[in-house]
Amino acid sequence: MMRAAAVFVRATRRRTYLTAESVDRAMRRRPWAGRPPARLRARHQVSMRTIDGFDCWTVAPRAEKATTAVVYLHGGGYFQQIVSQHWRLIGQLADAGVHVEVPLYGLAPHHHWHQAYDLVTTVYRQLLDRFDAITVAGDSAGGGLALGFAQSLLGSPLPQPRRIVLIAPWLDLGLTDPGAAAVQRRDPWLVGAGVRRAGLVWAAGSDLTDPRLSPINGELRDLAPISLWFGTRDILYPDAVRLRRRADAEGADLTMTVCQDAIHVYPLVPAPEGRAAARAIVREIVGGR
Repeated sequence: MMRAAAVFVRATRRRTYLTAESVDRAMRRRPWAGRPPARLRARHQVSMRTIDGFDCWTVAPRAEKATTAVVYLHGGGYFQQIVSQHWRLIGQLADAGVHVEVPLYGLAPHHHWHQAYDLVTTVYRQLLDRFDAITVAGDSAGGGLALGFAQSLLGSPLPQPRRIVLIAPWLDLGLTDPGAAAVQRRDPWLVGAGVRRAGLVWAAGSDLTDPRLSPINGELRDLAPISLWFGTRDILYPDAVRLRRRADAEGADLTMTVCQDAIHVYPLVPAPEGRAAARAIVREIVGGR
């Protein structure tokens, strides 16, 4: 099934990242609204509020009062809006009794990383007034933002989350690891030229090595426990290997789950491997409640 998923994304998604020009064209398109699907709204308490001009959705269980919360940051190269696969995982979390906050940060090229950090900080601070157990989670670009945000809390008055859950996070905005070129030949989705272009636009002139943009360069030792989920057919995978080595060397609490031959953000893919990983992620988040 993962092989079929690879064929599908190669046919439908890869062209967006083929070149810097293809990413620029995609950025010029008007983004879709990103509203949660009707079936999710029918199952759970779903509401939306505006924070500094950005939408933030709340998805909460109807049947019980949640005692744990998640801030979920969606992927999409920092220029594509949240999609149904993200909402599916968010719905699974709410099914398990988790309160989920989904801030829709502004997208490149009209918005940049400074605004995203401000938005996530506001949402996180609001949750601290209501919940003791908060997980920060995200996939791909959103995973990079999630880790960078947790690092930004070090030395601040705000506490670390209970845990950090990252699905194929974008850890190095410049994609500088030499191993990425070898993996690209097997990755059916992401292409280095397009990924690097998206990173440059999101950085808006800032240094790409800044940990808030490339959290592989940030502090790890005093962070909350990190769990990392990756497939090996992912151009971002070599950076995950680097991150794990750094965590081991620095004594950070990081666990990494690797699925051989799985594609980018495989826990969001409706294949047996993806469904099993999504269930494990939900169990992990709920388990510390």
